Amino acid sequence: MQALQKTQMIVRYRHPNSKVYYGIVEGDEIIQLSSDFTEIVKDELKYDGTRVKYSDVKILEPVIPSKIINFGWTYAEHANETGGKANLKEPFLFLKPTTSLIPEHDEIILPPSDLTNQVEMEGEVALVIGKFGKNIKEEEALDYVFGCTIFNDVTARDLTKSDPQFTRGKGFDTFGPLGPCIVKGLDPTNLSIVTKLNGKIVQEGNTNQMSFSIPFLISWISQVMTLEPGDILATGSPSGSCPMKSGDTVVVEVEYIGKLFNYVK
Repeated sequence: MQALQKTQMIVRYRHPNSKVYYGIVEGDEIIQLSSDFTEIVKDELKYDGTRVKYSDVKILEPVIPSKIINFGWTYAEHANETGGKANLKEPFLFLKPTTSLIPEHDEIILPPSDLTNQVEMEGEVALVIGKFGKNIKEEEALDYVFGCTIFNDVTARDLTKSDPQFTRGKGFDTFGPLGPCIVKGLDPTNLSIVTKLNGKIVQEGNTNQMSFSIPFLISWISQVMTLEPGDILATGSPSGSCPMKSGDTVVVEVEYIGKLFNYVK
């Protein structure tokens, strides 16, 4: 594991006073910031002198992006198990709406059965973009990554197989658990991913197994659309995606970042 710099864990949370802040996690406490996200990505950290217990606040999605960019079938076995194509010449791309986002511990709400009968989890490493970028060179791509977080690309698998494109099967409200934090200074090209359903491991992989390199994906998508600070790039899911039902719990764990825990309802 190679660190690009000293790691730092950043969370966005609702304080008991009902205000929303960013903060730096230190042990079981959060050092509160008065900086907004625009200032944080520029490393303009303003400490307001307050420390709060991590357990005393509501952890929120670590960022509200302008867009959630998803790369599909980046792991060959997952492509094969979901009826996709492995080892594509170009990335498979889709977007999720920001209304799909929920934070850790919030509920994934299953749509009515007349809409879908097969909702599955997909645990992924997500990149948080730190600065504007267009036509980014591959060798400079990681300079545009502010940090890494965890994403669960919840999917109505029956709809992605029947619809001509993925928007409906990927776009339901609550189909985008994100968080719980952003970690700066990690090498995103070598991170292990484990997803557990009701405590049982169902997915296990590493970003070093992807069919496209992360710098390539960043460079490639920047030729299509301008990347903006706070944008989420979800890098794809290892094999093992399986259906969830009401009452289940799903945990996506990525090394050096932590665990993203959500209930299913």
